[in-house]
Amino acid sequence: MMLHSGELTAVAVVFWVFLAIVSIAGMFQDYRKRKLALEPLRIAIEHGQQLSPEIIATLLGREDRDRERSQTLDPKLLEVGGIITCAAGVGVALLSLFLAQVFPPYHILAMGAGVLAVCVGVGLIVAAKSLRR
Repeated sequence: MMLHSGELTAVAVVFWVFLAIVSIAGMFQDYRKRKLALEPLRIAIEHGQQLSPEIIATLLGREDRDRERSQTLDPKLLEVGGIITCAAGVGVALLSLFLAQVFPPYHILAMGAGVLAVCVGVGLIVAAKSLRR
């Protein structure tokens, strides 16, 4: 069974639509999280309560702490991500051997994707080791 160019185009379009939906959903979730974090401050202002600078700093500081937490990189997490990415790359490269039996011209693409994933995984592992220093 050989995929025609129309089918390959449909697969590519579905892939990019999926990426767009995931990206937009992530942005929407971040927007909702910020909005919910500022909700107590908005309600207090609407009810005419006097807010001291300490209370405002506490309410707004939650966002700063979340941002700081997200900016610190844990080398262990990078290393785990690198190992998983390398394993996935090896799996895709092995898949190319099976693709060579069914779709001979396309197995090189799968092999290239596997090698690319292994390279990304190695990069993550190197980054984790450099962060440990």
